[in-house]
Amino acid sequence: MSTLKLILGLAIVGLILYSCWQVIPPELANYEFQQDLHDLAMQVGSQQNRTDDDLRNAVLSKAQSHDIQLQDNQIIVQHIGTPGMLGMYFAADYTVPVTLPGYSLTLHFTPSSGNKPL
Repeated sequence: MSTLKLILGLAIVGLILYSCWQVIPPELANYEFQQDLHDLAMQVGSQQNRTDDDLRNAVLSKAQSHDIQLQDNQIIVQHIGTPGMLGMYFAADYTVPVTLPGYSLTLHFTPSSGNKPL
């Protein structure tokens, strides 16, 4: 009986580790991507000569560096503030499918960051 409990316990621990192995990387990538969006918003606030397409491509590049698949229509680029004190707001909306043994789920992420003028 104790051997069966040991095997069952090891199977449960293995299942938990495998689940973490599948869920944690997308969560970390989202966190790092959100930090990149914040950094980009801070940098772009002082560079007012970039077009929205340039900014959208910069967000796409940051997403791709974290293996996040985004389309143009999943990215929001907004100018905030007054003309003398312009800030930027970036947001994205995407999902990541996760397949676990006997169960599938979809993680939904909406990272955003803004550079608000002082």
